[in-house]
Amino acid sequence: MNSQLIYASKTGHSKKIANAIAAELGIEINNVTDHPTLKNVDLLYIVGGIYGGKSLPEMIDFINTMDNKQVKKAVLITSCVSKKQGQTEVRQTLTEKGIAVMPAEFICQGNFLLFGMGHPNQADIDAAVLFAKNAADDFIA
Repeated sequence: MNSQLIYASKTGHSKKIANAIAAELGIEINNVTDHPTLKNVDLLYIVGGIYGGKSLPEMIDFINTMDNKQVKKAVLITSCVSKKQGQTEVRQTLTEKGIAVMPAEFICQGNFLLFGMGHPNQADIDAAVLFAKNAADDFIA
């Protein structure tokens, strides 16, 4: 199975989560700003944050370049200060392109100014890694 991970990070939180997942799973990791080439990806992990209620524009721009010949399935892992907002626009765009998106989305505590200070912490990162590992087993099977 060919799995890869892409991320977009404004504050470094998503990058921290992405690095931990990629290291644990032994998969290729790319920042979307590097415009990575995706070929024959069975499972793509997409790690991103929510800023002002939205995904970063560079994440949306990259997702818009993808198609279902490049990527079969995707898993969303999100950092958000409210712990409530997912990557809705990313999910919608992938679905419209015929890329299957795992129904469950991991959303961990992020921080902004004094809100959620110290997050994502190690427990958040460990939970994201566990979610990613289980996704590979559950969603691909």
